[in-house]
This record gives sequence, structure tokens and C-alpha cells, in this order.
Amino acid sequence: MLYTLLQNRNVLEALESVGLYPIIGLLNQLEFRAFAAVLLGFLIVLLLGRRTIRWLVKQKIGDAPEFHKAELNRLMASKASTPTMGGLLISGAILGSSLMLADLNERYVQLALVVLVWLAAVGGADDWLKLTIARRNPGNRQGLYAWEKLLFQLGVGAIVGVFVYRHVQDNDAAMTLVLPFQRTYVPGTFVLEDGLIQIGAAAFIIGTALLVAGTSNAVNLTDGMDGLAAGTTAVAAFAFMILCYIAGREQLAQTLMFPHIAGARELMVVTGAMAGACLGFLWFNCSPAHVFMGDTGSLSLGGLLAYTAIAIRQEVLLLIIGGVFFLEITSVILQVGYFKWTGGKRIFLCSPIHHHFHLKGWSEPQIVTRAWVLAVVLAMLAMISVKLR
Repeated sequence: MLYTLLQNRNVLEALESVGLYPIIGLLNQLEFRAFAAVLLGFLIVLLLGRRTIRWLVKQKIGDAPEFHKAELNRLMASKASTPTMGGLLISGAILGSSLMLADLNERYVQLALVVLVWLAAVGGADDWLKLTIARRNPGNRQGLYAWEKLLFQLGVGAIVGVFVYRHVQDNDAAMTLVLPFQRTYVPGTFVLEDGLIQIGAAAFIIGTALLVAGTSNAVNLTDGMDGLAAGTTAVAAFAFMILCYIAGREQLAQTLMFPHIAGARELMVVTGAMAGACLGFLWFNCSPAHVFMGDTGSLSLGGLLAYTAIAIRQEVLLLIIGGVFFLEITSVILQVGYFKWTGGKRIFLCSPIHHHFHLKGWSEPQIVTRAWVLAVVLAMLAMISVKLR
């Protein structure tokens, strides 16, 4: 909003007349706005956190987590009545920071905010049904049905697929499957390499929908311990800030041999806001947590990460940077599949895998800290792979 106002000639003239333009003019610098979004997202959560938590407690939006393992229920008993739905803080901070500092005329930013609000609304509806209405009327449904959530996730994923495809279909480099260590361009000529895998419309849209839904659910499954999802998402958001910067600068993108996406630079502001909001949420979500993000936060964070990766055509790097998330969802898929295939046997003591390590004797802070370390290592691996092409 501030940046958009600066594009108005009357506003510029008014600022120049009072000598403020040299200061406010910093907003014309994308890098300044991106890092300002980190700070603004952090401050919004920090300033509104306690008030929001008090409101959630008043609404009785919280409950003790329930697991099929009695030992795990005992380990998690201390979390009884901790309010959830704190994703309102995260999503609100990302939305507010992006509205203030991003170029709202950029279509990539507009769709990012649609994905954020859409999935936050889906997660919020699920949290509200599970933690208020269902508790007061036990005969009612326990949140949204799984197929309902999946339908909304696939729906917004399909919208993302159609939008991005229409914007990059004439960009041959963007319509290739970009793999780590693979050159998109012939060095020095900026001509596409031979043998690249081109993606058709149907495969692109279906793949996009599945990636948005899958990443959204992966972050949701990771949100099971104090600070686990928020910390790993902050790391991933910072990594994608760098990738958005590279993809948005034509010369730099071609030098590093992956697709240049015009307009993607502005997603630096959105990912910066995401990183700042997650850091701010950690202030209240670190052990012992005063609030959980719930589906309201986890679904929107996962969907926004996936959208950013798709927009800059770095879906494979998302699998590396978000490795902790995909390890979590893979552990659930393996556990459920093996349980049904063997008639009751399990691979892990409990899934998602962070609960397996908890039952193995790792403390919750150990698990969370090691997940953060792994997230940083994976992000660095992804950054290195950008250069090694």
C-alpha cells in the first residue's frame, strides 16, 4: 500500500515539497522493502500476540492433543488447554505486511495473497469446528471432513496452476522441469540446453495442484511440537527470499542458469513477511508454547511456500528446502500404507516421525532444535545446488 502510493505522482510531489522523499524513497528499493517486511511481520505478531492469545483462551479454543499411544498422551499432557488457531496471527501479519510493502499491482503478489487467505480460511474453519462447536455439541462433526479440506486445497492449487501456466507458457526456460545440477541455458549464450524436459499444460496444472495440497498438508503434519513448524518454515521462507531475488533479475537468473520470471521479484516481500511472522510467532510458540498455530497457520504457510516455488519454477528445490516437512508427511504415508498392507504392523512407534523420536526418548526441545538444524543444512544444500549447474 505504501509502495503503491509512491507510484502516484501527486503523492511524490507532496513528499518532495516537504523534503521527505529521500527517506520514503527507500521503499522504491525492493531489497529494503523485503527486509522491512521481515521486521514488520515480526512486530505485528509480537504486538498483537498476547491480546490474541487472551481472546483465544476466552473462546476456549484449545484442547489436549489425543493420540492412540497412551505414553504419548502422557508426554503431551502438559499442552492441555493451550490455545490453538494462533495462525490468525501469522496469516494476519503476512497479509498486513504484504499489503503495506509489496507492489499490489503485481499479479504474482495478488495471487499469493489469495492463496494465503484461502487456505487460512479453510484451516480456520476446521479449527473453529473442532475446538468450539464440536466440543459444545459432541454429536456434531469434528472439524471439516478430510475430503473437504483436500478439495479446497486442490482447488486453489488448480487456480495457481492455470495462472502460472498462462504467465510463463511463452517462456521456454520456465516451461522446463528445472532439476538440481542441471543447466537450463548453454553457458555464455543464454540459449536453452538440449534434452530439457518440457511440461505440458495438463501435467503442469495437475502437478501444481498436487504440490500445493501436499505441501500444505506436510506443514500441517509438522505442526506437532512447540516451535517445530514455525522455525522450519522461517528457514524455508528466508531461502525462498533469495531464490525470488535471483529469479526476478534476468541477468542473474541466466548467469545461474535457471528461469527468469518477470514479476517474481516482488514475492521477496511476501516471503520476507512470512519469515518475520514465523519468527514473531516463535516468541509465543517456543517451549513451553503459549499458543499453537493450528490449521489456520500451517495450511496457509505450506500453500504459500508451494506457490512461491511454483511461481519461480523451483519445485524441486522446494523438496530440498522443505525436506523436514516432506519427511514428516512421508512417514505418515509409509506408516498408514504399511499398517494396512500388513494388517496392523507399524514401521514407526508413532507418526508423524517427530512423535516416533519422542517415544524413543528424545526430549521435545532436542527434536525441535535438530529439525531446525536439518532445515538450515537443507536450505544451504539447495543454495549450493543453484551454483553447481
